[in-house]
Amino acid sequence: MIAQARASRNILRDYLALSKPRIVLLLLFTALAGMFLASGGPPDAALAVIVLIGGAMASAGANALNHFLDRDIDARMHRTSGRPVAALRVQPRDALIFGLALNAAAFALFTTLVNPLSAALTLSATLFYVFVYTMGLKRVTPQNIVIGGAAGALPPVIGWTAVTGSLALPAVYMFAIVFFWTPPHFWALALLLKDDYARAGVPMLPVVAGVSKTKRSILLYTVLLLGLTVMFFTTGAVGWVYLASALLLGLGFVYFAARLARRPGIEGAVGAYVYSLAYLGLLFAAIMVDGSVNG
Repeated sequence: MIAQARASRNILRDYLALSKPRIVLLLLFTALAGMFLASGGPPDAALAVIVLIGGAMASAGANALNHFLDRDIDARMHRTSGRPVAALRVQPRDALIFGLALNAAAFALFTTLVNPLSAALTLSATLFYVFVYTMGLKRVTPQNIVIGGAAGALPPVIGWTAVTGSLALPAVYMFAIVFFWTPPHFWALALLLKDDYARAGVPMLPVVAGVSKTKRSILLYTVLLLGLTVMFFTTGAVGWVYLASALLLGLGFVYFAARLARRPGIEGAVGAYVYSLAYLGLLFAAIMVDGSVNG
């Protein structure tokens, strides 16, 4: 009985790992911020629960499909060689079925209980992540994460459309913020994993263009991101709480990027990567707060 219970826990742990729960949580938070802004405060509780459940299923399913498709790459990288599919603790066919089933369930949930636009955007995020990024770009171009970041930028738009049933300028800005945040965030991690990516034959920017160009690119994108977040204020959708947060957080991001650019090698990459995670969460928290105040 004890051995059986332990085996069951291990299986559950592996399927949870397929879902990449930390990534899912960040995506869900941005979706919830989109709902807050669209509602002018806390959204309808039932709708929020449905969107979060459906979004979690879609994101987890997309990540499981990524495990299935990238199992050969994962097996060659030290950081990912222990992943469930790469290590064959979960069979590739099972991961494929798991990912497809979760996305089918998410699409059905959004279609029946939210609205067709949100359902279409949710499915589009998965299709873009799987076909455009994972299958089309990741193995062939160092611009993979620049273009592929569009998939991760859709959750706040989905949160907005779940409430309003339509697209609008604030949703476009939230998409653009996550889109421009993704490259400097991911390139900071890629600097740390440069040798791993080279071993796996993945043409991430540090592998193809070198460390110095990657650091300059990180700095450029953080400056552009700062300008973009300030421009969002001019739409009137967010107010002074957001603007102050965007300026302080953005200048902090620029500081970490500039420090990384000045230091030799990859010194400072850990700080830039960790700060980028905090940055996005806090910025979207400010959107939630300001949306509530303005609403």
